[in-house]
Amino acid sequence: MEQEQKSAVNPTAPARQTILIVEDEPTLRALVRKVLERGGFQVIEAPSGLAALELWNQKKPHVDLLLTDMVMPDGISGRQLAEKLKSENPKLKVIYTTGYSPDLMGKDFVVKEGVNFLQKPYPPQKLVETVRNRLASE
Repeated sequence: MEQEQKSAVNPTAPARQTILIVEDEPTLRALVRKVLERGGFQVIEAPSGLAALELWNQKKPHVDLLLTDMVMPDGISGRQLAEKLKSENPKLKVIYTTGYSPDLMGKDFVVKEGVNFLQKPYPPQKLVETVRNRLASE
């Protein structure tokens, strides 16, 4: 009976998928890492798009989802990073985040809150829920 209760507590627990977090703000990056690890995910992180490309070259077979800030230093935006990584792995899931208005990303760029986009600041539970939903989507 106790075993049945344990399995029913978190029926949507992930199968240890790996999330690549790209966020230039160290405090936020650490918080997001902690929230996702508590949610059962493996996490690798980078402070910029260029650092993320280096990590990608080492870890790409293991990365299931890219969680990237849209505006970052080093001359590569979250959108450019995602396009590059998806050209190498079309099945890669992406969630974009920003503290700016999503309208600034361009009219040809489709983002949907809670699906492939999170407006900063966002609550921890919404982060975990959005990541799980995005990983489960086609």
